[in-house]
Amino acid sequence: MQLEYFHMIDRIVDLKVDEKTIVVEAEVPKESTVFEGHFPGYPLMPGVLLIESMAQASGFLLLGVLKFERMPILAAVKEAKVRGSVFPGELMTLEANVAHEGSGYAMTEAKIRVGGKLRANSSLTFTLIPFPNADMRGYMTKVAERVGFPQQAVSP
Repeated sequence: MQLEYFHMIDRIVDLKVDEKTIVVEAEVPKESTVFEGHFPGYPLMPGVLLIESMAQASGFLLLGVLKFERMPILAAVKEAKVRGSVFPGELMTLEANVAHEGSGYAMTEAKIRVGGKLRANSSLTFTLIPFPNADMRGYMTKVAERVGFPQQAVSP
């Protein structure tokens, strides 16, 4: 996880495009400037970054479902719940599934677990747009390669 670059996902563990599910992992860094203010002497992952992590996991799932033909952009967060703190050094396992896709948007359900225990969950809505330019698509392709996005899930 590279907080300063908003790269919240370290690796894709399992992507099942046909079942519209994904499992990813992200290890919270032991040190980051984020933790200097959140909170001194008791560092913990900010809830908004937990939501961003679920959004990115969902985004990779949608990229697979959409065969990299459109870009998912977070549009709404519903019923986000932080059920327990996530601390520096912990390994998060994130799961997401597509609840609905069509008419230019998609909805996902996402969860974060640490050591098997549920720490956060949310319902997320995404707008699905054409990639605005080749640079954006190229950047997303490189990020996908970095996290181990299965190449068979990308259109030729």
